[in-house]
Amino acid sequence: MSHLEPLVREFGLPGLFIDVMLEALGLPLPGETLIIVASGLAALGQMNIMAVALTAFAAAVVGDNIGYLIGRKLGRPLIVRHGSRFGITHDRLAAAEDLIQKRGPIVVAFARFFVLLRQLNGIAAGCAGMHWLRFLAANMVGAAMWVGLWSSLAYHFGKDTSILPRIWHQLSAIAMIAVPAIILVLAIAALLFWWRRRSR
Repeated sequence: MSHLEPLVREFGLPGLFIDVMLEALGLPLPGETLIIVASGLAALGQMNIMAVALTAFAAAVVGDNIGYLIGRKLGRPLIVRHGSRFGITHDRLAAAEDLIQKRGPIVVAFARFFVLLRQLNGIAAGCAGMHWLRFLAANMVGAAMWVGLWSSLAYHFGKDTSILPRIWHQLSAIAMIAVPAIILVLAIAALLFWWRRRSR
């Protein structure tokens, strides 16, 4: 992670915006890591934490919405044909589409906490034909949670730069367990609510 600090210092907020936006379009870039590094630098007084968070949030939303537009207008065959060089394969896109079709806004909101879904979120939602306003609302909620989590933690612990890599690795592992559990609880709650309304 430390090797990215010179890049963040050199390219600043524009570099952060481009990286996070392109990651949301499916490119294998370290958007999440750059947010942590930039927030750690903000804790040291070298960047503004509000500017870092707002830049990352805007980049995430813009990138996913461009991906949504690409998925909606171009469709899966063209995306898979040209996206395979960036890791957007038929199977990966189909898996993301299937999740979005089954769970919709819940998957979109929490997609950023998973590497595959974070990169295919917008494209898959567009290919699946999800309504744009539903996608936009869920995407903004997800981007706010994702950026808020990593930027606030890195800013809080950022004065000790040696601790950031340990936090990142540990919380990434926790997120892989906690986020699916949250999704499962929300899905069960939604099913119970629907069942009670139907029984009435």
